[in-house]
Amino acid sequence: MKQYTIRGVPLEIEKMVHEEARKTGLSVNKAFVSLLDRALSREAPAGGRKVHDDLDTLFGVWGEAEFQTFERELELQRKVDEELWQRER
Repeated sequence: MKQYTIRGVPLEIEKMVHEEARKTGLSVNKAFVSLLDRALSREAPAGGRKVHDDLDTLFGVWGEAEFQTFERELELQRKVDEELWQRER
């Protein structure tokens, strides 16, 4: 395994790592790696689901007009074409 030196770790992150180490009984190094794994979605948090954030960049990018257009198009797809669903007798 590679070894890294990380400089300039913000105090808040340092506190989080130390708190994680205290809660889990891990070394600071192992706590840091564990938190990094979870942040990168490599492992699910204890008792939880894996968090996926790959679509986050799309959140909130539509304006109202684009949303209304999408809703109209989606509504058209939800209509059942009765002719297609009639059985041959």
